[in-house]
Amino acid sequence: MHRPIGMFDSGFGGLTVARALMDLVPAEDLVYIGDTGRYPYGSKPLPEVQSYSHELARSLVKDFDVKAIVVACNTATAAGLDQIRAELPVPIIDVVEPGARSLVKATRSGRVGVIGTVGTVSSGAYVQAVARTGAPVHLVSAACPGFVEFVERGQTVGDEVTVLAERLLAPIRDANVDALLLGCTHYPFLARTISDVLGTGVTLVSSADETAFVARDRLAELGLLRAEAGVGTHRFLSSGDIELFRELGGRLLGAELARTERWPLRTNLV
Repeated sequence: MHRPIGMFDSGFGGLTVARALMDLVPAEDLVYIGDTGRYPYGSKPLPEVQSYSHELARSLVKDFDVKAIVVACNTATAAGLDQIRAELPVPIIDVVEPGARSLVKATRSGRVGVIGTVGTVSSGAYVQAVARTGAPVHLVSAACPGFVEFVERGQTVGDEVTVLAERLLAPIRDANVDALLLGCTHYPFLARTISDVLGTGVTLVSSADETAFVARDRLAELGLLRAEAGVGTHRFLSSGDIELFRELGGRLLGAELARTERWPLRTNLV
């Protein structure tokens, strides 16, 4: 029960999920790995992303003895988590299913959209997840290459990102959706720009809060939640530039990133 919750993402985007989880279950310890040494995942072949995800998940179990893993990366989830779930002795919670459920709850017209990386959208993961909800909705998807890179540079508003958003979001705007799922954990940082392009009539849905609720409920069902009050210990690690992670991640999440540690890239963990 006193073991930490593990979490990984390709970089900074999963910090939105980390913040939601830290706020919801403040007594829990957390270990977050941002794989900034190999980001972005969205343009990489899915088998390569699977390999990275497997390595990160195994490290969280082997090196940090986590009691559960939250895969805070849509592309990693879309690449497939079956092997990880079959191999590791801890519950694996992803962001896709919670996001799909939040999306269908948010619509009034039944016309919904999802945006994500090329890898996530091309995988069809959200199409399948929305279909599994059984909700009678029409889904339009659009890949948004370039969004992650803007967020990673800390450039979330301005003419450049607005011009890109207008072009990439055109299929979503033309489909007259009233709810849009931000199907990449980086995208909430672009919410202002996305909302400006699509208009206030479109509800933007982030999977971060819903994923945190799912994680809490799953741990409670398994008897793994810490019973006592207090504030847990939060560890953040990066496989890339530590100073960049501290600087940009600190702007996105807060002072917790000041103590970011190095996570070494490794292969063939045993």
